[in-house]
Amino acid sequence: MQYHLILASTSPFRRQILEKLSIPFVCQNPETDETVKESESAVDLVTRLAKNKALAVASTVKIHSTKQTTLVIGSDQVCVIDEQIIGKPHTTEKAFQQLKNASGKTITFYTGLALHNCKTNQTETRCELFHVHFRILTDNEIHRYIAQEQPLNCAGSFKSEGLGITLFERLEGKDPNTLIGLPLITLTELLRNQGFNVLEQLN
Repeated sequence: MQYHLILASTSPFRRQILEKLSIPFVCQNPETDETVKESESAVDLVTRLAKNKALAVASTVKIHSTKQTTLVIGSDQVCVIDEQIIGKPHTTEKAFQQLKNASGKTITFYTGLALHNCKTNQTETRCELFHVHFRILTDNEIHRYIAQEQPLNCAGSFKSEGLGITLFERLEGKDPNTLIGLPLITLTELLRNQGFNVLEQLN
């Protein structure tokens, strides 16, 4: 069976993570409404949006061959501090406040993952959690970090793959890729469920 993989995302971070698997794929903008529903939990939110992103891209796929299976990967992520869902800061002021609020605390990242099989029209979803334990930060440290790395488009206002690692006491979770936005251990499991074994697909 031939497979065609689509990552329903324009995020350069997710693209870089998926490239670790050394398998061919393309990226496509899912164009999904990401509005949070009233009283929606973090788990429900990221799972719903991951699935909606995968389905949005899947709806554009035309099946040309019975010998090819198209699999669409959707993912979404939020972080939670003090039971509040926190998104991307977009401004320096909000980034400072997010990191100030996280100082000395543990924040949890919720990453939703969906894999849609365009041939069978089946979608499998998961939600992975990852915990970040912050050390106590000074205002000067926060200002210097933001000025250096400009994490304004990152949920939680840091880049764990970069200088953000200096903000933490420890990290806790199944897969470090989850923190960046695409849990590869779970994704490869979902791919195997659809008959796509990454190691067997390598040339």
